[in-house]
Order: sequence, then structure tokens, then C-alpha cells
Amino acid sequence: MLTIFRKPLKESLTSVLPITAIVLVLCFTITPISNNAMMAFLLGSLLLIVGMGLFTLGSEMSMIPLGEAVGKEITRSKKVWVIVAISFLIGVIITVAEPDLQVLAGQVPSIPDRVIIWSVALGVGVFLVIALLRILFAIQLSYLLIGFYAIVFVLAGFVSPDFWAVAFDSGGVTTGPMTVPFIMALGVGVSAVRNDREAGGDSFGLVALCSIGPIITVLLLGLLYQPDGSTYTPVSVPDAKDTAEMFRSYTHALPEYFKEIFLSLAPILAFFVLFQLVTRRMHRREVMSMLFGLLYTYIGLVLFLTGVNVGFMPVGSFLGESIAAHESYSWLLIPIAMLIGYFIVSAEPAVHVLNRQVEEITAGAIPASAMNAALSIGVSVSLALAMIRVLTGISIMWFLIPGYVLSLALSFVVPKIFTSIAFDSGGVASGPMTATFLLPFAMGACDALGGNVVTDAFGVVAMVAMTPLVTIQLLGVSYQRKLSKRTPVPAVGQVEEIIELA
Repeated sequence: MLTIFRKPLKESLTSVLPITAIVLVLCFTITPISNNAMMAFLLGSLLLIVGMGLFTLGSEMSMIPLGEAVGKEITRSKKVWVIVAISFLIGVIITVAEPDLQVLAGQVPSIPDRVIIWSVALGVGVFLVIALLRILFAIQLSYLLIGFYAIVFVLAGFVSPDFWAVAFDSGGVTTGPMTVPFIMALGVGVSAVRNDREAGGDSFGLVALCSIGPIITVLLLGLLYQPDGSTYTPVSVPDAKDTAEMFRSYTHALPEYFKEIFLSLAPILAFFVLFQLVTRRMHRREVMSMLFGLLYTYIGLVLFLTGVNVGFMPVGSFLGESIAAHESYSWLLIPIAMLIGYFIVSAEPAVHVLNRQVEEITAGAIPASAMNAALSIGVSVSLALAMIRVLTGISIMWFLIPGYVLSLALSFVVPKIFTSIAFDSGGVASGPMTATFLLPFAMGACDALGGNVVTDAFGVVAMVAMTPLVTIQLLGVSYQRKLSKRTPVPAVGQVEEIIELA
């Protein structure tokens, strides 16, 4: 186990340490915190590193193979109703297990957590069906994106502006560490049924479409509920008398997350057992590997959520509040958020899954390093815009509408695979680290400035989900130019030609 755990542990170390270093510098300079809070943060960082490493290992052993197996199996029947029924069920089950959705639901005032979670799950289920049918019938992704985002913005016109940011945030957090490995592998399995040369590229785009469903369903909730920013209660920094009491704050939280993650993973385990009993598709060795993978995933998510919620979230809120409280340098929110954003995207577990799959599907033509750079720049810009909103109170639509218009326009001039990867990246970048550190950071700053938390602070996840759509497609433009220099008339969008560039 130590041998196979070495690589994911190294990845999690390189992801979390930069964020830890930035927070430590801030705590030692402009935003000092108590020793107990510092101890809570450092212990949370340790749990974060171990938890992320175990989760990454577990997803590789369980969620990805299961997704590919299910994708191949449901398409073998050649019956559309089978694909529709099973993919809808998978979409709902996997979304309910999403940890960052549960984190977001707990922070939205005035709306019951379960109402948000199940509304989002239904949205994902419906759009996962649409995404898989798109792969089978080779429908161009850009046309679907234009149509569905047109529906989103028209529907937003009938909903209170107070609900816009929450709705778009829900679309971002849906595609997190549980959802992404499974549904991306599901896309690979379904696309394997097609033998045409563009099937590999069409395996991307599931995350993009699954992010739209929650936005629509939560906007529909806006016709029934009205979130009230005045009911927001900021999270408090742990205030323990000594290290033993601080340690107990973690041990008391662990049973809650053990239960929560067990209830979330239980439907997935039940589905896997039923799938194996019906299909007998996997050999005994594969079954044992997947069971161990689910165990690693379970322990990893428990440690990850405990570290993030007990150590990271309160410190994030405190830092935002402390910086914003000083009128003379509240503008520092913008560069600090940009710096955190540049590094925090690497701390998202699902980002590693996406980058590896992109590198494998394109045979190394699109390396993980290029994806990381484009995502980091995009998230950095998005957080600058989010902090501008916190400081000024500008409506989120002034950023979302131009951003999505530009993204959809670029989809007609870049290779199709980059459009699919870009819209997948938007959902992947906005994971649990964003929901549990950056969102509290913005909420703490907004509360200190006397703003409306629902309209001004919420929307951070939505902004993080939007900007990679542009930066990844701009990466595609650069690849297309290099390709055109090597081949006189390149056929835009063919995966094989992008692979030749490598």
C-alpha cells in the first residue's frame, strides 16, 4: 500500500503546501490569528493531504473502472430506454454523494439542505442522460451548450436576482471529487462503442452538460424560496484552551463525517454489487481491487472533509473578514485572492482526475502541465472578479453573460475536443476547496464590509467555473496554430491530428 500510495501522496503534498504557505504568511503578517486557530489549520492541512491522497488512489481503483464498465455495458443492449433509466439513476446517486454539494447546501440561508441536494441531483440525472445520448448520436456539444445556456439566462429573468449566484454556484459544486471520476469514465465507456475517429473527443463534455442541470433546477427553486443574506451566520475560528481540546474538536467531528460519507457512498456500493451480480462483467481480482478502492475513497473523503471543515473553512472566513475590516488595505482582497486562486486549483482532487484523462485520451498531446497552467490562470482571474463583486456589489450577471457569450463564440473556432475539455474543466475547477475555503473567504469579507452575502459573496464558485472555459479554449487556439504550421489544411477537431502534434 505504501508503494502505490506514494504517487498520490506526492501529488496531494504539492497541491496543498502552496495554499498552506500563503495562509501562514498572511497569519504572520496582516491577519494574525490565535495559536489555537493556527494549530487547527495545520492539523486540517495534514488531514487534507492524507485524505486527498487516499481519495485519488481510491478513485483510480474504483470509480473510474466502474464508470467505464457501466458505460460499455449499458450501450451493449442497444436499447435507448436502458441507457436513459440507468444513467438517470447513476446521476442522482452519484450527486447525492458529492461532498462539496453538501458543503454548499449547508451555507445557503433559508433553504433546507435536502431540498437543494435533491433538486441538484435530479438536474444532474436528467442532463447525464442528455450527455450520454449526445455521445451515442454524435451531436455537436456547442449547439447543446448554446441552447441550454439560453434557457438558463431566460429563466433567470423570471427569478429574483438574489437567487442567481446560488443557482450558478450549485452548478459548479455538483461536479466534484465524487462525480467527475465516475461520469468521465462513463463517457469513455459509452464512446468506446463508437468506432469513428472523433469518439474519443466526444467522451469529454459530460461534466459540462451535467453542470447545467443543477442551475436550471435551482433557478426553479427560486420561484418557491427566497434566500435571505441577513440570516447568514459566519463560521467561527476554533477557540480551544489547549492542544488536547483542539484535537478533540477533530475527533468529535470524525464520527459525523464517517456517517455522512457512508450514507453517501452506500448507494454507489449497492449499485456496484447489483451491477456485478447481473452482468458478471468483472473478475474476482477486479472486484476486490474496486472494493479496496471504495474503502480508500471512503477514508480519504472523511479525512478530507474533516480537515477542510474544522480547520480550513473557519480560517478562510477569518482571513477574508480581517482583510476587509481594514479600510486602508481592503483592496488587498483582490491580489491575495488571485494568488490563492492560482494555487488552489491544484488542490482540487477532481482536477487531477481530469488532467490525467485528458493526457491519456490525447496520448500526451495535451499534457497535464499545460492544463494546470491554463486552469490556474483562469481561476486566478475569476477570483479577482469575485473580490471586485464583494467590494462593489456589482451584479454577477455583468460577468457571467459576457463570459459565457465569449466561451460559446470560441467553441466555433477551436478544435472540438478543446471545447469539451474547457467546459468540463469549469465544473472540475470549482470543487470542495473552492466551496470550503474561497467561498467562506468571500463571505467573511462581505460580512465585514456590510454587504449582502447572498448576492455579493455567493457566486465565487460560479466565477471559478466560468473563466477556465475561456483559458482552456485559448490554449486550444495556440495548439491549432502550431498544428496549422505543421499540416497545410488541418481538419479542426480531430483528436488524431492533435495527437500528431505531440
